[in-house]
Amino acid sequence: MPEIMQTVDVVVIGAGPAGTVAASYLKKQGYQVTILEKEKFPRFQIGESLLPCCMMHLEEAGLLEAVKARNFQKKTGAAFMKGNKRCEFFFSQQFTKGWTWTWQVKRADFDLTLAEATREKGVDVNFECEVLSVQCGPDEQTLEYRDNEGGSHSIKCKFIIDSSGYGRVLPRLFDLSKPSAFTPRGAVFSHLEDKNRTQVASNNIFVHSFDNNKSWIWAIPFSDGSTSVGIVGDKEKIIALAENGGEKYKHFIQNFEDLHGRFADSEFKFEPRHILGYSIGVKKMFGEGFVLSGNSTEFLDPIFSSGVTFATASGLLSAKMTERHLKGENVDWKKDYEDVIQKGIDVFRSYVTGWYSGDFQTIVFARDIDNDIKNQICSVLAGYVWDHTNPFVKKHDTILPTLAKVIKMKEQSLA
Repeated sequence: MPEIMQTVDVVVIGAGPAGTVAASYLKKQGYQVTILEKEKFPRFQIGESLLPCCMMHLEEAGLLEAVKARNFQKKTGAAFMKGNKRCEFFFSQQFTKGWTWTWQVKRADFDLTLAEATREKGVDVNFECEVLSVQCGPDEQTLEYRDNEGGSHSIKCKFIIDSSGYGRVLPRLFDLSKPSAFTPRGAVFSHLEDKNRTQVASNNIFVHSFDNNKSWIWAIPFSDGSTSVGIVGDKEKIIALAENGGEKYKHFIQNFEDLHGRFADSEFKFEPRHILGYSIGVKKMFGEGFVLSGNSTEFLDPIFSSGVTFATASGLLSAKMTERHLKGENVDWKKDYEDVIQKGIDVFRSYVTGWYSGDFQTIVFARDIDNDIKNQICSVLAGYVWDHTNPFVKKHDTILPTLAKVIKMKEQSLA
């Protein structure tokens, strides 16, 4: 029989950014919180370029100072390249008032920092604990899990926040996942020595579009002089690049013309890794006794580095909603949680669609991009996708294709 543990107020599944933000916030409000994390930290993870919007989530959860102390690489903008075309965005020039910088981080270090800071606040953080089953009810939830020595345990709580990321514990157990509408894609990546970069180049993520907008390269500089370099493309391309220890990936990175030899003689810090078919949706984000946050909800695409921001945003909002629920308030999970998170996801969905259609590139690489337009797009790239005073948020589903069409017509008339 599993050992019955003491009942707590909230169990959070997963110790990534969504889970630690949720747990830290609830602990600040005086609740007893336990985190169950399947993996052992530190562990490798992609999603290494943060957005400024997530800084306010970390701050409200009481985690910002712990991250500041790590001296991660400061990020002040994003640069997009395609052949000889270049467009650079600086967060200090964005439309929305908010944070004007953030970090680029090795996720193993970043996630461990958050987990350790959360534990220091009094949250019971348990690593190498795999949730096996969950029983939900109106007032009490029971989770059975296995520890790293194979021992079985049960824990009871009043509410569950699933922040299990790609593990998607409750979507898997409760059949909540649904396919993504996006073309199946993948990524192959490694960390490289980056001795050729300048100090200015360290403050941006660099994104190179190629293959008629179907593929792209990211370059994310870190504070230790290394850089994360990945290629995103359709599944067949990524599988081919990843074969034989990433032989074709290495050759491509070292010889890609638009990188101008930046990594021609760079040392690869580890053998290239790859991930396939990461885009996935969810039928609903909540149910009796539980709520989903982070990648347990929906993951779109890595192009605009939205993953951690959605994790921290949904982690914080799920915690606030859970607090209201535990206080006995009548919570409208659909209107005040799912619809809110979905609105932000839908904004980024339009931009992901615009990236692969080429509309985004048409706009940002236009001969004379209007500064107001650029600053409004910059706010989206900074993660402020809930600011509906921004036309590029409010009209996200139509504004990119409409503007791209106007720009094409104008440039054709000038040709």
